[in-house]
Amino acid sequence: MKKIFFAFLIFLCSGLCLQAQNIRLNLYGNYVFDDHVDSYYSTTNYFNGTIQGGLLWGAGLEFRLQQHYGIELMYMRQDTHAPTEYWDQQEDEVRHSNLKLGINWIMLGGARSFRANEHVEPYGGLMLGMCIVDAENPDKNSSASTTKFGWGFRLGTNIWVNEAIGIKLQAQLLSATQAAGGGLYFGTGGAGAGVTTYSTMYQFVLGGGLTFKFGGHSGGNK
Repeated sequence: MKKIFFAFLIFLCSGLCLQAQNIRLNLYGNYVFDDHVDSYYSTTNYFNGTIQGGLLWGAGLEFRLQQHYGIELMYMRQDTHAPTEYWDQQEDEVRHSNLKLGINWIMLGGARSFRANEHVEPYGGLMLGMCIVDAENPDKNSSASTTKFGWGFRLGTNIWVNEAIGIKLQAQLLSATQAAGGGLYFGTGGAGAGVTTYSTMYQFVLGGGLTFKFGGHSGGNK
């Protein structure tokens, strides 16, 4: 699945490069707020925890196909912890673990912008892609990785300092369906022996970054 997805992205980027009026390099630094995740199938099949907030950093290539429309391929990552309570079926008891998570977002997002004035360029759009979650349970000395469908949307503004450099301010919501699961996180013997119910993850993000334009004129000026 991942190989097919990456091959599709390479093919798509090649086509976008040929059609783009200009290309922007976007650098991101954001804060992600805490997200509570839980799932209860029964009293002996559940988990309840919090994905702690922190830095979400990343970068993206935005291909401006028209003056007010673009498509961006972006990568974002968060390294965090998730204090979690769950039922350990092997030990037949409730356990508490501080799980170590690496959350990777690979997204393809549309960008619709308009010119408010010479320097201010508001924008918004939807994002689709995948979320790759790497997890470690220090109590079980185990680790695993899973890939899930990801989606999101964002609103923001580019403030152009000059024709080539701008400051980004934005808010976004990222979600990965079934991104948190007992078989992945709790290391109780595999997915079949662990908590097999799942929870959808929602991450509210505030932040911004820098944008650099290559070719043509700044979308905020022309």
